[in-house]
Amino acid sequence: MPGWEEAAVSWLLDQCPADYRSYRAWRKHPAALAWIATRHLQSELEAMRGAWRDVRPELGPLLPPGSLGDVLDALAREGLRLRAAHRSAGLLLEALRLRAPMR
Repeated sequence: MPGWEEAAVSWLLDQCPADYRSYRAWRKHPAALAWIATRHLQSELEAMRGAWRDVRPELGPLLPPGSLGDVLDALAREGLRLRAAHRSAGLLLEALRLRAPMR
């Protein structure tokens, strides 16, 4: 499908901090954007895993009774979203590598 890289760049930028949109290099070099996006998403996944591990002892005492479950559910859902986004960004990076000219 022609033009898929433009859609991929838009999606990848959605996965990154908003400030990444101001860097021309990410739009100009989709493979670089996919590479940095996978690294960013990996870091977010690690942060989410740490939050899951630490939420009970660090945040539990501060929350109203019965609300920890809601927080755990939100963390779990975000973890699943991040895993899917990380996998998708990795697949885009691989597709862009396959399209890269041989050097």
